[in-house]
Amino acid sequence: MATTNNLTTTYAGEFAGKYISAALLSGKTLAEGNITVVPNVKFKQVMKKVATDGIVKNSSCDFDPTSTLTLTERILQPEEFQVNLQLCKQDFQSDWEAVQMGYSAFDNLPPQFSDFLIAHVADKVAQKMEQNIWNGTNANAGEFDGFRTTLLADGDVVDVAGQASTAANVIAEIGKIADAIPSSVYGNEDLAIYLPSNIYRNYIRALGGFAANGLGAAGTDSKGTQWYSNANALSYDGLQIILASGLASDTMVAAQKSNLFFGTGLMSDQNQVKVIDMADIDGSQNVRVVMRFTAGIQHGIGSDIVLYS
Repeated sequence: MATTNNLTTTYAGEFAGKYISAALLSGKTLAEGNITVVPNVKFKQVMKKVATDGIVKNSSCDFDPTSTLTLTERILQPEEFQVNLQLCKQDFQSDWEAVQMGYSAFDNLPPQFSDFLIAHVADKVAQKMEQNIWNGTNANAGEFDGFRTTLLADGDVVDVAGQASTAANVIAEIGKIADAIPSSVYGNEDLAIYLPSNIYRNYIRALGGFAANGLGAAGTDSKGTQWYSNANALSYDGLQIILASGLASDTMVAAQKSNLFFGTGLMSDQNQVKVIDMADIDGSQNVRVVMRFTAGIQHGIGSDIVLYS
């Protein structure tokens, strides 16, 4: 007689990295490459910052090393996180998938449900990572310091005072952060303004037609509120607009994508996703879902970033 397999679908080993990828990289910010992803950070990664004074000097016959070069550093240190779930197989006996569990008293976890469960957990992790990246606070369980926290703590970051966003004032408010962008980075190809959902929504509404703002009653392309579809890429005075759904309401960030970093031990052996049938371990009808991963963020040159809050 063939050996009874109490769990027909088990995710571990090589597949783990793929599900970790789905969990960490399927959030909008990471999936669309809106910041720089640094994988395979086992513990810490040191990012060197180089600052110089006026390096161009008047010519002379001698070598005169009078310029000043200052090296500082930032540390990208992902933190460890985990997901632990426990399900009882009996809960699925009356479910529409009951037939898939087999007719024996020794039930198997429905294979399709185990697939769904892993995908669901990965999606929830991705949602949480999106929130953490922009608005996380290390003091809260399951969070690391997000960009809003680290930028507020950096005295070099250009700060702009904001107010509650409405469709009537959103264009002027985005103009404030656009005006504050340092000349040294203005015009760079990867420069963008990151908007939270409420400001992004108000901007779309404003472009649909507000005569008081000089857009005319019919709005963009004279299409009124019908002008926008998800395929439309937004911009402001030629600056790319990016939706950062994890960013707190009435907060904006202007930065180069190459100056914002997300670090993870994505390919390291710390990452694992497993579905474990406990029947052969403790005789119970429980199934455990285990996910472990590392994640964290860091910014580079604070003086090249604008924070509107």
